[in-house]
Amino acid sequence: MIVRMVERVVAACDGASKGNPGPAGWAWVVADDAETPDRWEAGPLGRTTNNVAELTALERLLAATDPAVPLEVRMDSQYAMKAVTTWLPGWKRNGWRTSGGKPVANQELVVRIDELLQGRSVDFRYVPAHQVDGDRLNDFADRAASQAARVQEAAGSDLGSPEPPASPDTPAASAARRRPARAASARQRGGGASARTIKAKFPGRCVCGRAYAAGEPIAKNDQGWGHPECRTAAAG
Repeated sequence: MIVRMVERVVAACDGASKGNPGPAGWAWVVADDAETPDRWEAGPLGRTTNNVAELTALERLLAATDPAVPLEVRMDSQYAMKAVTTWLPGWKRNGWRTSGGKPVANQELVVRIDELLQGRSVDFRYVPAHQVDGDRLNDFADRAASQAARVQEAAGSDLGSPEPPASPDTPAASAARRRPARAASARQRGGGASARTIKAKFPGRCVCGRAYAAGEPIAKNDQGWGHPECRTAAAG
């Protein structure tokens, strides 16, 4: 029998926090040869922040994959990616303190991820979240993490779970909400937040806890800039 060696594993991971902090969940998904979702797992975290959820998702993915096989990780979290690719070496040199001398946030998770990265080949790739025709693995992980955050239950391919449903943050679900939200948007013109929608110049994070990419439509609400649907939902 000929055993085919796997040259590279392509995967995605994501975390979600409904309120940031709020009910949170994590998820990872590994692709098949056609880069479609094949094996996945998701789980609840109780009440915590989006950053903890994002780091937990990465930690669980690294722990669940073979360290001897090169891994490509697709993520939409600027924080989690920079934590392990840009900031981590400096944190270690400084005794797990930031350049300002403060203890590294979520240090236990970052230390664990650092341990799991040792001696293995991992390529991190940033993918924008919530894009029409965006990365299918990131979308799957996003939906699975969002569902885990909402229902606070474990799910996954090994458990025989069905594919996670569309998240309220995905373009299809958001479009359905925007239609009845136009009246709320009109009411908001006389209220505290602007009804104007612009394209983001830089990546950022909405008040809902989810990231938005440069060039993505954003609108201002009472707490800052974010997804237009979050503005209209808040107005209602």
